Amino acid sequence: MLRLFTAIELPEDTRRRLAALARPLPGTAWVKPENMHLTLSFIGEVDEGLAADIDIELARISQPSFEIALAGVDQFESRARVRAIWVGVERAPALMALQAKVESALKRAGASPEIRRYTPHVTLARFHDLPIHKVAPFIAQRNHFREGPIAVEGFSLMSSRLGHAGAVYTVERRYPLLGAGIRALAEEWARQN
Repeated sequence: MLRLFTAIELPEDTRRRLAALARPLPGTAWVKPENMHLTLSFIGEVDEGLAADIDIELARISQPSFEIALAGVDQFESRARVRAIWVGVERAPALMALQAKVESALKRAGASPEIRRYTPHVTLARFHDLPIHKVAPFIAQRNHFREGPIAVEGFSLMSSRLGHAGAVYTVERRYPLLGAGIRALAEEWARQN
């Protein structure tokens, strides 16, 4: 069985800036910079046959590349306890369109759809049992955070394996968007001329 999700990988410099937001908070499990990503859809545990069908359907997605910007810091909470701190994404219709196409592809492959409403975000930290009032100052001091534009030239099918030191994410397959690489060629041409 594979534990899968789809995500947009973030550039290394963006992950470094996100990691720099970390500060000591009790009971905090900070996400390692190499694990920071923007989830499109959590798939869950699937067998190899369904994973192959998912791969085929995701490879059929066609959409132009686009840009996003990260902005603001917020939290997910439950019963007056913080579950996670995250950085949000500014309104991005192209991102929402891609996420909808991913969900449709997963349904066509036979995977169960996400039940929760999609909230684009990058998780910074997870908590076991922390009252909201302990996190409020942290969020208020960092809510001005902004990063971007970030070029989105593709998305990935990733697997997650839980280990003693936390989750280990592996890229199983990358799917380029239309126009991916053209921006890089144009930048290279501009540098040379």
